[in-house]
Amino acid sequence: MTDKERHPSLEELDARLRQARGRHPEREGGGLGGRRGASGIGFAFRIGVEIVAAVAIGFGIGWLLDEWLGTRPWLMVVFFFFGSAAGMLNVYRTMSGLGHGVGYQPAERNRREDKPEDRDGPADE
Repeated sequence: MTDKERHPSLEELDARLRQARGRHPEREGGGLGGRRGASGIGFAFRIGVEIVAAVAIGFGIGWLLDEWLGTRPWLMVVFFFFGSAAGMLNVYRTMSGLGHGVGYQPAERNRREDKPEDRDGPADE
């Protein structure tokens, strides 16, 4: 047998994949087994982990500084609140879609029409 006889061509494979996808259009969503609810669970898990991790890191930094400087419990309390604020900021960025592009803003917000009155230079008269 030659190599071409053993392995189907890529075009044949592509045709078979399209045919199989056509038989199961409800599985197009991805996730676990094509169920769309699974991605929502993953998103909720991500939000929870971001909050807990930020609070734990803030608490840990505060505790270490308190042990080092002997200021127990003040820096632990301060960094607990810093960690809580950082966790809430991360959740806000995730929920609003910020942080997925350059400059932490969606591309639509960065676009601005160049109007003559907005230019810094002298106006053409």
